[in-house]
Amino acid sequence: MSVFRLQQGRGPLLISLPHVGTEIPPELHDRFVPRALASEDTDWHLERLYAPLAEKLGASLIVPRYSRYVIDLNRPPNDAPLYPGASGGTGLVPTRFFTDDPLYRAGAEPAADEVAARRETYWQPYHYALQSELMRLRDRHGRGLLFDGHSIRSELPWLFEGELPALNLGTADGDACDPGMTARLAGVLAGQAQYSHVVNGRFKGGFITRHYGRPGDGLHAVQLEMCQRCYMDEAADPAGAYDEARAAQVLPVIEQLLQEMLAWHP
Repeated sequence: MSVFRLQQGRGPLLISLPHVGTEIPPELHDRFVPRALASEDTDWHLERLYAPLAEKLGASLIVPRYSRYVIDLNRPPNDAPLYPGASGGTGLVPTRFFTDDPLYRAGAEPAADEVAARRETYWQPYHYALQSELMRLRDRHGRGLLFDGHSIRSELPWLFEGELPALNLGTADGDACDPGMTARLAGVLAGQAQYSHVVNGRFKGGFITRHYGRPGDGLHAVQLEMCQRCYMDEAADPAGAYDEARAAQVLPVIEQLLQEMLAWHP
């Protein structure tokens, strides 16, 4: 069975949700601490939010099966830090929760050869499919647009101070997409008053945004890191914390961001 699911759309947009997977292979269960098996640091319920939008807008959608605890699909294959000098953070194969507690039982952390094997088994197929789909879209439509969707708890002291803005748009400081697209998306955020927002703040875009966003090659990428308070109850068990009323309020903003990407032309 594939380590991801790709639904091909009819337009130039690909939505990637690299942290929605929750599965952990059975052979790893005994090495993780019991708490890890719940995959608490998942980008919960994003497929539920984005799949109807992808269908409506004719966008492609790619989602993984496996938890970021197995491997983080939004980290570079050489495990170079995304934010050098920043406190906290997890690597290609994480060994700590977002609370800085250990994921593995003592002495059970993966060695270098296991990290390489996981990269080949889980990371490479996802990125091969992502790259291939973007090339298909660019060849067909003259531009390949990538929207990398993420979500996170509003407060995580190990990763950042205080409370995050609700909507965090990242374009790798403008390198990952055309300035005109950045301006359109920033205008969407500035034009609504319900959600706090920032462009290229604490989250500027991970490996996917930085690597695949190549405007000179007709590829334009953005990342949206959304606080989970926008669509779920962060104090509840995350697996069942989806809030239809909250989701109904934020979905029009997300849809407008996607529509603006599609409306932009070089």
